Amino acid sequence: MIELTEKVSEATPDDFLVLPYELRQKSRLRTQLVSGQHVAVMLNAGTILEDGDVLKAEDGTTVGVVAAEERLSTAFSDDLLLLARVCYHLGNRHVTLQVGPGWVRYQPDHVLDEMVRGLGLQVRSESAKFEPERGAYHGHSHSHSHRKHDH
Repeated sequence: MIELTEKVSEATPDDFLVLPYELRQKSRLRTQLVSGQHVAVMLNAGTILEDGDVLKAEDGTTVGVVAAEERLSTAFSDDLLLLARVCYHLGNRHVTLQVGPGWVRYQPDHVLDEMVRGLGLQVRSESAKFEPERGAYHGHSHSHSHRKHDH
């Protein structure tokens, strides 16, 4: 079994690891690569993997991380003040959010969906990669503005 122990930059992956957000938050994980090979992810506590990260094993094997498509709730609005209010209310409930131009995305919850609709936004269930904001104290800004929204 390959043990992936560090994140590296500027490496071409030998294989790929497709994970939903829930599993990309785990620093210790046993799973399979796209090729079927079994791997153990053994990273520092608190490491969160993002789409495009590359992991390396002691034997030099490199593995690219791919965010899996998953069911998500996406709320839309052209009214940026209204969108900001919705983000505030979701954040006040400690909901993990992915924010894009004219939309906010979160893991599905019918209670949250109803709250967001009650605040005036349309909510749609869709399949997408979930890449939420990392937080102000993470150390760098993780902007998704370079990615095209897929709806």
